[in-house]
Amino acid sequence: MTLEAYLLLAAALFSVGLFGALSQQSVVMIMMGLELMINAVIVASAALWYFVSPERPDGQVLVLVAVTAMAVEMAMGFAVTTAIFRTRDIDMVDMAADLGDRER
Repeated sequence: MTLEAYLLLAAALFSVGLFGALSQQSVVMIMMGLELMINAVIVASAALWYFVSPERPDGQVLVLVAVTAMAVEMAMGFAVTTAIFRTRDIDMVDMAADLGDRER
């Protein structure tokens, strides 16, 4: 495969993820869209590393750091979503709008 094919795949993943994140109201579906967008960035960076300078290991390290950060971010996001659902029975973004309001 060529670099263009990998970048096209990354663009398609990013587009699907963006549509999913912007069109859904469920918190879990929005997080799935965000994960697709992050995966697109990882695919694009891995393809660029492989085709530009495969002899240097810094591209592999960057991809591993991105995958690790994505896993931690998604685990924390799902933990917060689960905690909000258990305490307030909220699973839609519109219903969670009052979480930002503070009473003084």
